[in-house]
Parts: sequence; C-alpha cells; structure tokens
Amino acid sequence: MAHASTIFGQVLKLVPRHEFERLAKGHHRGGQLRTMSRWKQFVALAAGQLSGRHSLRDIVATLQAQGTRLYHLGAGPVARSSLARLNAEQPHTLFEALFDKLAARCRQHAPGHRFRFTNKLYSFDASLIDLSVSLFPWAHFCKGKAAMKLHVGLDHGGYLPAFATVTGPHGSETGFLRRLDLPKGSICVLDKGFYSYALFTELDAAGRFFVTRAKQGVHMRVLQGRALQGQTPRAGGVEADETVQITGKAAVRDGLPPLRRIVHRDPETGKRYVFLTNLRHLAAGTIAALYQQRWQIELFFKWIKQNLKIRAFLGASKNAVLTQIWVALCAYLLLAYLKFAARLGRSLQHIVRLLQVNLFMRRDLLALLHGSTLDPPPKWRQNQLLLI
Repeated sequence: MAHASTIFGQVLKLVPRHEFERLAKGHHRGGQLRTMSRWKQFVALAAGQLSGRHSLRDIVATLQAQGTRLYHLGAGPVARSSLARLNAEQPHTLFEALFDKLAARCRQHAPGHRFRFTNKLYSFDASLIDLSVSLFPWAHFCKGKAAMKLHVGLDHGGYLPAFATVTGPHGSETGFLRRLDLPKGSICVLDKGFYSYALFTELDAAGRFFVTRAKQGVHMRVLQGRALQGQTPRAGGVEADETVQITGKAAVRDGLPPLRRIVHRDPETGKRYVFLTNLRHLAAGTIAALYQQRWQIELFFKWIKQNLKIRAFLGASKNAVLTQIWVALCAYLLLAYLKFAARLGRSLQHIVRLLQVNLFMRRDLLALLHGSTLDPPPKWRQNQLLLI
C-alpha cells in the first residue's frame, strides 16, 4: 500500500512547523533568505543525522536522490554552498531554542524514574567533543588539542537531556548548574567536577538536594552517627552513616552547613565509596543507589557519540559546529519522543537503525517501529498519529 508521506516526513511532523518558523524569525541574522530557508537547513541536517551521512556532499547527494519525496516536507534538494553558508552564518541559537521546545514535549510522555520518591532526579556531567586543532584553531584546548564541552543535565524520568549547553573546553561545570532553574526539591547527582562548597551551600539554601563523592583528605568533624539498620561491613553495603561538619577553610568561608557522610562498599567489586549529601530523609542504601544511577549520563554521552554525527563536522566555524551539535541533540529528542509517545519497548539503538534503512520509504512509521510487516488501514494510522 502506497502512502503519501515518507518515514522521514512522519518524524518531522513531531516538530510543529508554525513553532519552528516563529523561532526562526526570532533567531535570524542579516537580510532575507531567498532560495534557502532555516527549515530547509534543519531538514537537511536532520536527514544527515538520522541517515548516518558523514559530509555535506553526502547530505546534498542524498537529498538530490530523494528530491521527489521531499516536496511534502516543504523542502527539497539544497546546494552545498548554500547549506554551508547557513551553517556558518545563521545563529545556532535557533536549534538550541528548538531543543528546549522538544525537551518540554518529551517530558510530557516520559516515564518516571525507578525510585519511590517523587522528587525530580537529575544527573549532571560534561563531556569533551574532540576537534582537530588544525581545522578548529579557535577551540584550542591544550598540547595541540582542540575540543568543545557538552554539559548535560539528564532527567532520570526517561533518561532525557533536560538541560544542555555547549561551551569552550574550559567551560565551568558549576557555572552551568548555577544558571539552571531547577524545581524545588530536585535531587542533583554530581561527579567531582562539580565539587564546590559554595555550590553545595547555594543548592541547600535553595531547597535542592545533591549527592556527590567526597574528595580525599577532607577535614571534617563527626557530629552524629546513624544506625546502619542491621547492615554489617562483612555483608557489604553501607559501612558508615554520619552527620559531619567539614572544617576546611573553604567550607567555613562559604558557610557550608552540616552534611551527611555515607560510606558504602560495593558488594560485587569491593570498592569503597564515600558520599556527601544534604539528603536526610532517604535511606543510606538508596543514596548509594542514586550515585550508581549517575552512570546513565555516561551511557548517554557514549550513545550520542556512537549513533549521531558529532565527531566529524560539516563546517570549520564555531557556529557550524554548534549548529551540528544542537541538531544532533534535537534528533535524539525526536527519537525519544517516538519511543515514549508510541510506548515502544524497543531501544533507541534499534529505532535509529530502523530509521536509517527506511528513512525515505513510503510506509507507516508506527507499523515499522512496532515490527509489523503490514501497514494498518489509513483510518487507524491517522488516529494513532493524532494521538502522538
């Protein structure tokens, strides 16, 4: 059965065109665009992300080969010079704003986190995106290296990148977190890159919680011990649960309040971890499990680097690099939205592979994702798309 819309067209319907054009108008630089538009730019770059294209030439050739199937998208084949010029000159902030819109929509369909408490749970981290110093001298890092830094706040409800920004290689992790307007009562799981007594004091004063690993050699005074609820060191798990006051000069200067110190030994590896937190209403074992879940943000960085195109870049300017990174993050959210809204049990890895092979085929998107060999009747298909 022939369908009017391609798989790619149905994916792009998840981006409301009127909202996109409003954002494009607000993030425009220079004179009016003639043959090329920001929508055509987004369609071309999104096609490159979802089909696994590696260069501008690959993207342009793909769109030329599929020209008759792009008409219904309000797009079409593009010239390589025009696409390169828009990537270099038109503000990347359009796609940063689009990311925020898509993240808000995804949160409406995302499942909750795996813990019983109702507080929002976020993990924060940053990852370097390596660049060639000869091609990107403006991103010089150190010792002949160049890089950009991607900062992400991962919402454990669906493991979505709820917050993101891209800075130079020396961008501050604590500065990124300070700029965010987190819901009151949020729990922030932080690695040692966020270790700052001033930041901990600010989070505590704002009614937000944090869990981090203690650095070695920290001077502290034990104020109160807590019961271990029947656990013993031999059985593994929690070895100590105490209320402590850090006595170092920086902690005193920044007015750090008393914190909870938890010593936990992993029963499988035998490795010993020491956590600091201002959470007092959760069990010590739960707090150790919270930090263990921080590994999900490492998996997120690994996934986008392996499956989306943020390692080989289509332009050498800073704006072109940022444009490509933000479009990649938008593509991730489109995949996540499909998974949540259609209630798919498949992994994002499986979904992106299906899309790469079938991106320009004219068949039903939901039938493809659910593994059906036959497309459903048009009326059923339309009702399902309206629900999404």
